[in-house]
Amino acid sequence: MCGIFGVVAHEKSGLESGSYDQLIKKLFHLSETRGKESAGVGYLVHGNEAAWMCKENVPATKFIKSKPYLDSQKRLKSEAFEGGRAKRSFAVMAHSRLVTNGAGEVHQNNQPVEKYASMLTHNGIMTNCDLVWEREEFEANKRSDLDTEALLEVLNYHLEGKDELGASLTSTYDELEGAASIAYASPRSDVFFLSTNSGSLYYALGNEGRLLIYASEEFILKTLLKEIGLKGLGEEEVKWLKPGTHLAVNLDSFKIDLLGQESSANVPLKLRKEGKVEDVSVVRDEQKVQAPGLNIGEEGRQRALLEYDLDSVKQLNRCSKTILPENFPFITFDEQGVSNYANNYKKIYTHDREQEFMDILDRYRRSDGKPDCIVPFSGGRDSSYGLHLLKTKYGMNPITFTYDWGMVTDLARRNIARMCGKLGVENILVSADLKKKRQYIHQNVSAWLKNPDLGMIPLFMAGDKQFFKILNQIKRQTGLDLNLWFGNRLESTHFKSGFAGIPPEFDKERIYSLSLMSKFKMPMYYLKNFMRTPSYFNSSMMDTMEAYMSYYFEPRSDYYLPYDYIRWNEQEIDDVLIKEYNWEISADTDSTWRIGDGTAAFYNYVYFTVVGFTENDTFRSNQIMENMITRDEALALANHNNQPRYESIRWYLETIGLDFETTIKTINRIPKKYPVIH
Repeated sequence: MCGIFGVVAHEKSGLESGSYDQLIKKLFHLSETRGKESAGVGYLVHGNEAAWMCKENVPATKFIKSKPYLDSQKRLKSEAFEGGRAKRSFAVMAHSRLVTNGAGEVHQNNQPVEKYASMLTHNGIMTNCDLVWEREEFEANKRSDLDTEALLEVLNYHLEGKDELGASLTSTYDELEGAASIAYASPRSDVFFLSTNSGSLYYALGNEGRLLIYASEEFILKTLLKEIGLKGLGEEEVKWLKPGTHLAVNLDSFKIDLLGQESSANVPLKLRKEGKVEDVSVVRDEQKVQAPGLNIGEEGRQRALLEYDLDSVKQLNRCSKTILPENFPFITFDEQGVSNYANNYKKIYTHDREQEFMDILDRYRRSDGKPDCIVPFSGGRDSSYGLHLLKTKYGMNPITFTYDWGMVTDLARRNIARMCGKLGVENILVSADLKKKRQYIHQNVSAWLKNPDLGMIPLFMAGDKQFFKILNQIKRQTGLDLNLWFGNRLESTHFKSGFAGIPPEFDKERIYSLSLMSKFKMPMYYLKNFMRTPSYFNSSMMDTMEAYMSYYFEPRSDYYLPYDYIRWNEQEIDDVLIKEYNWEISADTDSTWRIGDGTAAFYNYVYFTVVGFTENDTFRSNQIMENMITRDEALALANHNNQPRYESIRWYLETIGLDFETTIKTINRIPKKYPVIH
C-alpha cells in the first residue's frame, strides 16, 4: 500500500555524491504518490556496528526538507563518501507511507521499523498479525500496532534459526497472510535483501553491477533513470522482481543473487551478535497522544439516534415485478402495476457470452509471464472475485490499480492485500492527499446539512471520480491497454441522478454514461443548489470539477466489463472469497456489498431515512429481472440490508470531522417522502 525505495552502492561503484543526492531526492518525490501521511529513511554503511534512521508523520516532499533528514544525509556523506565519491559500501532504504495499521501520529508506527538491530521497510499489509502475537515465543515482544513489526518478528525468528536466506524467507512467507514487498538491512549482516510475494518491486543495476536502485513501481524507476543520467543505466535496465522471488546483495563483495522460483542459488546468512540502529528523528510530544474511544454509554446514545422505520416504509406501493417504490424518481406504473423501470429493463444475461470474453482476453494475452492487463481494484467483492477468475481460470497476469481518495476503508485495504498476496499480483496504489480530500467531504456534507437535497448527495463521492483519469495515466506508464472493470450493471441505480432531475436513460450502454443533454442539466442543477447554499462555494470546487470531467469525459479505450460476459453469482462469489482467501466482511453487516466503501453506509442511511429505499432496493430489483432471486426474496434482503450500519457511519463522520449526534439529528428532521405511522 505504501512506497518503498532506495539506493545500494558498492565502495567501487564510482557513485558521486551529487548523483546520489539527485537519486534519493527524486525517489522521494516520485514515491510520494503511494502515500503522503509519513516518510522515513534508514542508512547502513558496511562495516559499521551502528546503522541509523529518521522518520516523521509528514509527506515525503516535506520530510526531505527537515533538519533530521538533512543531518542524516550529512552523516552518510561523511561516513561513506570521500572526495565526492563513494568510498565504502552502503545501503539507503526509504519509505513513503499510506497509514493502515497503526496511527501515523505515533512515532514507532512509522517506517523504517527497527527491531533486533535490523531495519525493515514494508509495502503491503500483513493481515494475520494478531495470530503472530498470540504465539508464545512472540507475545511478550509486541511494542506497536504496526503489522510490519509482526512481519519483522517472524522474519527475525527464521533468520536467527536458519543459516540460509532463501529458506528463512520461504518460512516467513509461509506464515504470512497478506501482501509483503520488503527491504531489509542490518549491521549484524553483510547481506541487504529485497523480497516480495506480490511483485510490487522493481530494480535496476548500473555502474558495472555495483549500484542497485529499487522502487515499488516500474514507472518510478523508468522516470528516474530517464531524468537522471547514470553510466550504464537506462530505462531498459529496469527489471521486475517477480512474486515469490528475493534479491540478495552482499555489501562486501557486491555479489547479487536472485532467489526463489527456478533459482538454485544459496545465500548463507548468519546474524552477528553485535550491532545497533540509532533513531535520529525528532519526536514531538503530541505524536504520542491518541484519541480516546467512546464509552459504552456514549455509543448506546448514538446507536439509539439511528432511525429504521420499516413499518412506515412498508406502506409504500411498489412495482409488482420489482420492489421499486412509488416515490422512486420518474417512476410510472401500467395497469398491472408494473413500473416503467421493469418494462424497459434490458437483460444482461440473455445468452452465454463467456467464449466472447475469452476471445477478447486472447487478443491481449502475453505468453512471457509479464503483466497483460490492468484491473481497477477497490478491494470489494466483485473486483476481488474478478481477480481470482483472471488468475486461476483465465490465465491472465493482471496488475491491479487502487485509487485511495480517503474513503477506502482499512477493511478494503486488508482484502486487497489478501488477494494480491495470495495470487501474486502487483498493486499500483495512487494515494490522494487524504487530509485534503477528507476536508473537501467535510465542507460539502456541512453545506448539504444546511439545505438537504437528495440530488446533491453524489457530491459527497465526487472525490473518487478522478480514477478514470489516473487509469489512463497508468496505461501510459505501464504500456498496458486492456483494462477490466469488475463492476456490474446490476448496480445501476438511476435514482441518484433522478433526484437531480435527470430522467432515466434505459438504452445507455454503461452505468456511468449520460446523454449530452443530461451532462448539461446536471451541472445546472448543482449550480442552482450552490446559489441557494453559498457554503458549497468552497475549496473543493476545483476538485469537484476535475472529478466531473474525469468521470464523464475522460476517454475510455480497451475497456471491458467482464460481468457483461460472465454470469454474476452472489453465493459463488461469497463462498470463494471467504473460504479460499479468508476474505474479511464488516462487523456491522452480513452483506459483502459496499463494505469497503467508507461513504456507502452514510448515504444509504440518508436515502432510507428520507425516502424509504436505497441502492439495495435497485440492486435486488435488477436481480429479480435477471431471474436470480424472487420478488419476495428481494424484498426481504433489501429490508435486512437497509438497516443502519452504526460502526461504518460513525467511522465516516469521525474521519471527515463531523459530530455524529448533530449530523444524525439533522438527517432525521428531513421531511419524509412516505406516510409516517405514528
